[in-house]
Amino acid sequence: MKIEHFAFNVSDPMAVAAWYEQHFGMRVARRLHRAPFTHFLADSSGAVMIEIYNNPADQVPSYSAMDPLLLHLAFVSETPDSDRARLEKAGADFVEEVRLEDGSHLVMMRDPWGLAIQLCKRGQPMLAPV
Repeated sequence: MKIEHFAFNVSDPMAVAAWYEQHFGMRVARRLHRAPFTHFLADSSGAVMIEIYNNPADQVPSYSAMDPLLLHLAFVSETPDSDRARLEKAGADFVEEVRLEDGSHLVMMRDPWGLAIQLCKRGQPMLAPV
């Protein structure tokens, strides 16, 4: 089996989806223009999606209160330092940077709504090239 998507209940799905489209190059594969304002966003490979929606039947998690190692959304980045600077200008907050012995460079940030995002440049790529 293959993963289709991972879902996030957020306070403002339209704004969150627009931010990820603009700053991560994600593409809307499907959206609802009425509640719960669901957006399926495909990554640049078109092989993985995230779902952004607002379901008032349950609470929106306090993403900013969660340790980033509890939950984060990780993206492949060829240039973590420049992506960090670009995302900070777009409203993301820096959390920490880690450089591993295998040459990996990992930058943890939070999007403007507090969800942890990680920029990953692996010393040895873990995914097959697309």
